[in-house]
Amino acid sequence: MHPQPDSGLILGIGNVLLGDEGIGPAVIAGLGKEKLPHGWHLLDGGTGGFLLLECFRTFPRLILIDACLDNQPEGTITIRHPRFAADYPSSLSAHDIGLADLVRTAQLLGDQPAVHLITISVKESNLITGELSPAIRAVIPDVIREVINLIAEEVVIS
Repeated sequence: MHPQPDSGLILGIGNVLLGDEGIGPAVIAGLGKEKLPHGWHLLDGGTGGFLLLECFRTFPRLILIDACLDNQPEGTITIRHPRFAADYPSSLSAHDIGLADLVRTAQLLGDQPAVHLITISVKESNLITGELSPAIRAVIPDVIREVINLIAEEVVIS
């Protein structure tokens, strides 16, 4: 894949076998039914760890979607515009490495795409299930709407 300078990637991160931790891939599946502007791509990053580093090197714009344990009410959607690794929340334990580790490595390599981070607050759970809870499943349309709004802003800016 050789994206254009005005392209972007929407990257859902999470482990679909751990219930609500799989919200990132679930949102990517929902976005697959939407018509996205030319140059925008979708990727279910799963728990890809350092394999996702290439995304930071390839795309000038990233929208990252992930679950977050941040003591907010379940289903709270937070949008951040992180610039540094310290701006990322702690990763859930199901990931091989945290987003902050990935960003730190990308920065060391000189790669700094424009990043929007969308996190969805979840409760800690040790259940092995491929199902999202009703509260998390209910916010998927809201997250999709937020992604589409962010893309529209990026398209206008570029």
